[in-house]
Amino acid sequence: MMARFNTFLFILMVAVLGGCASLPPGSGFAKSSSPALTHPEESRLGRQFGKAAREHDGNSGFRIIPVGADGFLTRMQMINAAERTLDLQYFIFRGDETGRLLTEAVLHAADRGVRVRILVDDGETVGGDEQIRTLEAHASVEVRIFNPFAYRGHAEFLRAAEFALNASRLDYRMHNKLLVVDNAVALIGGRNIGDQYFQIDPASQLADDDVLAAGPIARKLSATFDEYWNSGFSIPVEALSGGMPSRAALAEDREELRDHRQELKADGAGYAIRVASGEPFNSMLSGRLPLVWAHAQVVCDSPDKKSVENGTRVGKLMQRAVADATLAVQSELLMVTPYLIPGADGMQLIKSLRQRNVRVRLLTSSLESSTVLLAQSGYMRYRVPLLENGVELYEIRSLLGNARGSGETKAMSRYGNYSLHAKLFVFDRQRLFIGSMNFDQRSMHLNTEIGLIIDSPELAQQVAARFDAMVQPVNSYRLTLRSKDGERAPSLIWNTREEGAAVEYTEEPARSEWQRVKVNILSLLPLDSEL
Repeated sequence: MMARFNTFLFILMVAVLGGCASLPPGSGFAKSSSPALTHPEESRLGRQFGKAAREHDGNSGFRIIPVGADGFLTRMQMINAAERTLDLQYFIFRGDETGRLLTEAVLHAADRGVRVRILVDDGETVGGDEQIRTLEAHASVEVRIFNPFAYRGHAEFLRAAEFALNASRLDYRMHNKLLVVDNAVALIGGRNIGDQYFQIDPASQLADDDVLAAGPIARKLSATFDEYWNSGFSIPVEALSGGMPSRAALAEDREELRDHRQELKADGAGYAIRVASGEPFNSMLSGRLPLVWAHAQVVCDSPDKKSVENGTRVGKLMQRAVADATLAVQSELLMVTPYLIPGADGMQLIKSLRQRNVRVRLLTSSLESSTVLLAQSGYMRYRVPLLENGVELYEIRSLLGNARGSGETKAMSRYGNYSLHAKLFVFDRQRLFIGSMNFDQRSMHLNTEIGLIIDSPELAQQVAARFDAMVQPVNSYRLTLRSKDGERAPSLIWNTREEGAAVEYTEEPARSEWQRVKVNILSLLPLDSEL
């Protein structure tokens, strides 16, 4: 929900005065409930992974996908492999280059008779994303919008005004990211659908991770999808203003999607060739890219998270499970989070680890790499307390000195627009968390989230090795404190390496002086609970 904060200064006072609770538009619409595929063994993927799970003592198979382009290819190839059912749940589903290619793949799956369910949040919808809504006109596709705005246009002022008048409802968003095929194999992590999340947009490189999850764990992930799909917050598009999309609109969109794909092929983009190759998904199926078989736990918020948190409804809060796993750490905690606003509870958790001499190492966004200045402003006030508690704190650079482990190509790294988007915890290099939850107040209290805690030393050490690569001085700033005579508070120092030499900054690295000014002004606002 971060982009909305560009207009937050305008709507804050209105929200305080007029933020009354309301039900989502279309809540009274009679909708059908539907479950995941009951017998996944009736599909090829279900039979393959069911057999493999039995051979691995009932565990599930996992493979982490750190490269952005591979995240796109794997999604396309999973969708193309679907035989019976396809469920997609995303915070953002853009109508850009990759988003349209994925939309066309979903449409082709529906043409094959695959039952498709698509659930998207409405907080970050922009012009062009209507491609998803139009798929509802297909007989095999259902599309629902989580906690929708009543206004269906894209005039920023009108959306901001509606938000201001209904802040207590519209501030609550579904941040989950999940793709499930035939209730047999799933893809879960931090990536939304869009060019920047697949690291093919030179203007914005959002580094993230997915994990392919196959076997019994896929059924548990499907169960969370069903819970959200059938919740009162998920509204069929036909219940919203504009009604049911027409078949004519679908036919028009189908033609535009085909033309878009042909244009990309003519321009030499190569996506069609790479998707048709079946890689990397085919290698995961064949074992050339082996899965790691392990026990795992699904951690997920209930769809009505706010009611669970205030005690008016029984349900799940995933932060408790992640906090329990964190408190169980004995020697080392590694954390990657683009937004780091721990709040009082998060700081207490970190302090309790440090009191037991647990090594805590955190990688987050630098000012120069940040894409959300308001979140960066909230993080700034925690840096000195974290360092004073003995935390090793790193901020990623926007221009990497070494792209290895970054998920982007060397060609893309030259643009200097690298940013973090991954959400990862590594516990004692024996277990890991991967999912959609940032270590901030919004993820803890205002967004619904989902993830996996995987009991695998092999996967944990893979992520730890990449962490170690990304916090090298050529890729990040390591923050330290320096006390000066006559100053009551210590000063922050940013240590890095440039052109083969150690460099020390006493002023925060930024893209411009204006960026520093803006973030310092924003840091004066008491908005931690929104960040």
